[in-house]
Amino acid sequence: QVQLVESGGGLVQSGGSLRLSCAASGQTFSRYSMGWFRQVPGKEREFVAGISRGGTNTPYADSVKGRFAISRDNAQNTVYLQMNSLKPEDTAVYYCAAQQGLVSRRVSEYDYWGQGTQVTVSS
Repeated sequence: QVQLVESGGGLVQSGGSLRLSCAASGQTFSRYSMGWFRQVPGKEREFVAGISRGGTNTPYADSVKGRFAISRDNAQNTVYLQMNSLKPEDTAVYYCAAQQGLVSRRVSEYDYWGQGTQVTVSS
């Protein structure tokens, strides 16, 4: 098993930036593909970005492409999400997730989830 803890959320003005972190513990971090997802009340959880075990494959949702960047540090057991040019529609609870398969956009393919961190973007 792997345990995931997100941090770095908060309140930011439109156009601002935040960097989310997700610290992993429990198993060899480099064995896991990682993903960032987000959810607003009343809506399904949606894919934001993913990263393969070695960091070479990084798919993004169209809505964040060019504004967000995912990265990982396998030595520090941490995955990051750098969020720039934030918009009010980016407001959500952001979750990181892990799975041992290939990096995926599908919520159902991830086995481990963090508790989430709130990101609020004011207009």
